[in-house]
Amino acid sequence: MTTTAPLAPDDRFVIGVDYGTLSGRALVVRVSDGAELGTATHDYEHAVMDTVLASTGKALPPDWALQVPADYVEVLKTAVPAAIAAAGIDPSRVIGIGTDFTASTPLPVIADGTPLNELPEYADRPHAYVKLWKHHAAQGQADRINQVAADRGESWLPRYGGLISSEWEFAKGLQLLEEDPELYDRMDNWVEAADWIVWQLTGVYVRNACTAGYKGILQDGKYPSREFLAALNPEFGGFAEDKVAHEIGQLGASAGRLGAEAAAWTGLPEGIAVAVGNVDAHVTAPTAQAVEPGQMLAIMGTSTCHVMNSDVLKEVPGMCGVVDGGIVAGLYGYEAGQSGVGDIFAWYVKNQVPGSYYEAAAAAGLSVHEHLTNLAKDQAVGGHGLIALDWQSGNRSVLVDHELSGVVVGTTLTTRPEEIYRALLESTAFGTRAIVETFNASGVPVTEFIVAGGLLRNPFLMQVYSDVLRMPISTIASEQGPALGSAIHAAVAAGAYPDVLAAGKAMGKVDRAVYTPNPDAADAYDRLYAEYSTLHDYFGRGENDVMHRLRAMKREGAMKREGASA
Repeated sequence: MTTTAPLAPDDRFVIGVDYGTLSGRALVVRVSDGAELGTATHDYEHAVMDTVLASTGKALPPDWALQVPADYVEVLKTAVPAAIAAAGIDPSRVIGIGTDFTASTPLPVIADGTPLNELPEYADRPHAYVKLWKHHAAQGQADRINQVAADRGESWLPRYGGLISSEWEFAKGLQLLEEDPELYDRMDNWVEAADWIVWQLTGVYVRNACTAGYKGILQDGKYPSREFLAALNPEFGGFAEDKVAHEIGQLGASAGRLGAEAAAWTGLPEGIAVAVGNVDAHVTAPTAQAVEPGQMLAIMGTSTCHVMNSDVLKEVPGMCGVVDGGIVAGLYGYEAGQSGVGDIFAWYVKNQVPGSYYEAAAAAGLSVHEHLTNLAKDQAVGGHGLIALDWQSGNRSVLVDHELSGVVVGTTLTTRPEEIYRALLESTAFGTRAIVETFNASGVPVTEFIVAGGLLRNPFLMQVYSDVLRMPISTIASEQGPALGSAIHAAVAAGAYPDVLAAGKAMGKVDRAVYTPNPDAADAYDRLYAEYSTLHDYFGRGENDVMHRLRAMKREGAMKREGASA
């Protein structure tokens, strides 16, 4: 959404660029009040490579998800100038630019920042590319990291809820070493995309404190020891020191100045401030004015990331991490999340919904998602007789196990597609309730629930969440939460505000208690949640290991197919 707020000759502006899973979005924002003046989106040419490598057409193994870093630069070349044009502002009045990224989304580069996939001799090597956040093929390495860390009593492990995810830097780095050691030796830096794009803007490599703390196991200024890493693999001992460690930039600080080449790409003035990189979820907190202790912000899109601040340091089982100053300075920033939310709904609509539903939706001028929601929303809670587990992309919190998979229980010959769709919507709300209850039980109380992200477009889904959680739900008053958050950080980096808290108060936007729980629906959802919890523990806590066995068989089948086609 853009505003038609009148402009004054002395107005100053900042640019926020949000790098999502499939596209990048640029937003022009007025510094004084956060007015959103123009926006533009650029879809990545190569999207997500999760079945074949684009450069060769060769099939990728299961659970891979790669991207092409050049697609990120195209966002700067196309979306930023288009947003400036849409805003109708003088680019010379822009004082800063900030960016945010999915995480952990690392890539191997040589010393000057060139990605290995851009070296001709490595263009056909999958490990030379960006490993997107939802690349889960390093689960075996993550399992070993967790086991060895637990056996050794590593002090940092409880700060991550007792488990490291396959999505994170060290598991993916270990996978690179063990599956393509030549590339591992060739790379000089294992860089988060959040920091790589800032490197392209400034010519300076600065590692952001958020990604380093949550995804890079940096706690109290230290990475895991060389001895621990060598226990995983003797060749991995120097990973932290040689491939990861670098200057740390604090959130809201300036990483450097916009270089001449990047100024030409974007149409922005050379030398303006470039904010230290950040993670899409964490950067959104000041946008939604969700920075006080107890305010949990859920950024709901393809996945959901739950972030909140607290003035206490606790161990929360299955959390993605707790980092001092990980969201704003002076408070402990906690993170949890669900690996699949909007992705689950999209998978179902793409693969399981009959063509007649598409025809009916088109005739009504609706998307299939809207049509299915309309068909299902008036059914009594539990009227479909279904319960689902939201694990089609594994479980990030609180089980931290990406070998888990989706389940729908209760289907009959009369079950309708819209009923399964509703059960999937509800399953993600149950997954969020499991996270909230775990935080509450661990001494980090959740006192307010705030939502940002694309799934805000479905008011029925928001009401389900309110009913399931038994909490009012506030909503961010911006359709571009991460991009606005990056713009807020850019304003701080440019010196327009003393800190992120002050900038968020002036530029952030939130609508309080937009959705409130319906007592009757909440009672009914309590019964369904009890069933969800039973299945959650049965399949997720080792009572029945069938999901892991099936995933192993899937990999075996893929290897046989690859061998047969070789």
